[in-house]
Amino acid sequence: MGELSTEPGITWYDVLGVLPGATAEQVQHQHDAKTRLLRPELVAGAPSPVIAAASRAREILGTARRVLADPANRARYDETAGIHRHGGGLSPPGSFPSEPGAEQPDVDFIGSDAGSEVLGALLMLGDWMTPQHPRQPRRVAVPDVRGLFYSACLGIAGKLGFRLDTDRLTKHPMPVDGLVVGQSPGPAAQARRGSTLTVQVWHPPARSADSGRVTS
Repeated sequence: MGELSTEPGITWYDVLGVLPGATAEQVQHQHDAKTRLLRPELVAGAPSPVIAAASRAREILGTARRVLADPANRARYDETAGIHRHGGGLSPPGSFPSEPGAEQPDVDFIGSDAGSEVLGALLMLGDWMTPQHPRQPRRVAVPDVRGLFYSACLGIAGKLGFRLDTDRLTKHPMPVDGLVVGQSPGPAAQARRGSTLTVQVWHPPARSADSGRVTS
């Protein structure tokens, strides 16, 4: 997440782990690299929360790719999210307006699947982290991070002021980014800034060097 990890708001760039200057090829590469970790043969036999999170992850990643890989879609999204390029540079992404009657993002453009629901909730939470709120609320709503990869979850937790505690579910994991399949407190619960968000993280199991079989 690089330079965006310290800025307010959560974006599709955060979800894919690319910067706003990434090319369409880089966006596609990140999408493909993450979806490869969700292949049916890697998820087969996993507990139901893993299956559900993997399905949700595919939808989230697919939405991110559709928004960022197409130049016209990305330009419109960048404008909506407050990511502007001036003279070849980037201005920090701002949050969406929160005043009554303020213009809201085009939901149909961002997407109507589970991915847009996740990102929409995160973007609304990100509004509390902008400079115009010098006194941040002591309690914030816990985002739904199930179906996000651990790297994206880590950035989100930091932006919202949560400490992240990780419960790794795979005994012999592949050395790759893990998938968040469960969390405590649950989504929309009110929690204090600085409190702990515990996430259950699943990794595809490594293959046995001897037999080539997947080991859990």
